[in-house]
Amino acid sequence: MEHSNLLAPDRIALLERLVPAGVVTAEAFDDAHNIVLFPEEAELVRRSVPKRQREFATARWCAREALARLGLPPTPILPGAHGAPKWPDSVAGAITHCDGYRGVALGRASEIEMLGLDAEPNGPLPAGVLDSIALPEERRWVRNFLLAEPRIRWDRLLFSMKESVYKAWYPATGVRLEFEDALITVDRAKSTFSAKILVPERPREVLEGHWLAEEGLVLTAITVLR
Repeated sequence: MEHSNLLAPDRIALLERLVPAGVVTAEAFDDAHNIVLFPEEAELVRRSVPKRQREFATARWCAREALARLGLPPTPILPGAHGAPKWPDSVAGAITHCDGYRGVALGRASEIEMLGLDAEPNGPLPAGVLDSIALPEERRWVRNFLLAEPRIRWDRLLFSMKESVYKAWYPATGVRLEFEDALITVDRAKSTFSAKILVPERPREVLEGHWLAEEGLVLTAITVLR
């Protein structure tokens, strides 16, 4: 597995610890101000505020670095249907960004069926959001884990897990998931989670993922090999 820690080489690598061998990663903990985008990419954020432009550009820089590690040339990474990034046909990939972090993971489509990842600040969800995204079983373990290990915001981690499920599932299946369409269970000791998919198109399917909480962030990733 190859990894690039852009803009902050002294920071601990996070994303590479969540994906298997054969998946390359690139991440950044800050934004550069001199990244040149492809014209098609620049047009997407032309009217955006400078913060959004820098965030977008750094994420695309991560994507180019990861593509290079697969031996592929840089190419515009544009949104497809429902916002999912369109990668080259030979690539399975995912991209994420939040305050203080941008990350990309890529693998060869011939080896990877699904790949999803998400990063979030390790802080509480806004009031009322947990009830809107969580099934009753999930709300119970979130409450219990918050009492047992309050340094981790388990409500935010659950949100991140569901985002990783969606990012892995939709590009591979073309089926959109709602928050209630995946039941998440967590193994605290192993830093893993399982997502039982609750849609009739693929009944009883379970996706397995990994999570971590470090550097003020929570990160989650799902990789399904072929």
